[in-house]
Amino acid sequence: MRVAIFDFDGTIYAEETFTLLMKHLKEHPTYRSSYKRFYRAIVPPYIAHKLKIYPSSKMKKRSMQLYLEAFEGLTKLEMDVYFEEIRTKMQQDFNNNVLERLKLHQQENVHILLVSGAYTQFLERVTDGIVFNQIIGTEIFYQDDKVYTKTEITHINGEQKRLKVQEALKGHQIDWDNSYAYGDSFSDMPVLELVGNPVAVRPEEKLQKLASERGWEIMN
Repeated sequence: MRVAIFDFDGTIYAEETFTLLMKHLKEHPTYRSSYKRFYRAIVPPYIAHKLKIYPSSKMKKRSMQLYLEAFEGLTKLEMDVYFEEIRTKMQQDFNNNVLERLKLHQQENVHILLVSGAYTQFLERVTDGIVFNQIIGTEIFYQDDKVYTKTEITHINGEQKRLKVQEALKGHQIDWDNSYAYGDSFSDMPVLELVGNPVAVRPEEKLQKLASERGWEIMN
């Protein structure tokens, strides 16, 4: 079985998910009152990150954990509605070249995975209309069908992406040499190096340099 693994931010979606999520919370008619609390909580780790004493991976995980605290006690359906509200706006910024490649892989009967650090539930809502065999993201915990933030999230990033892909495909015979992976940042390297056909999509400088040195396809 051949697979095609797609990143989300900077690959399928041309912008940054978390930037849009913060704006959505800040301007939301129902939940915007929670934005100031979130902002106050995120400032200390953000400053530490800028001073290079707080790693980027921890910063991203902390941000996502704090963001969820604004929705403590909401039901899964209410979260679906919240994420659905930005689906149309997000899809306007989807990379059509990447989507065309995804459709081509589907026609070739390639197994399609979406792998991202974004919330899985969010990915399921905003990619409605796009068919994936599997979606792997950061899980939101629920207790009695309500958002529960006392359990720490597992942020899917870097090496975690590779591990989750291999876990999802366990039991299948994968033709890695003839499989594909699409990503935009150096943190996607653990997944890009899994396959024989890695594609750097509008890559950041570090990935651009490495992709050029290795002769990988670069999709600009």
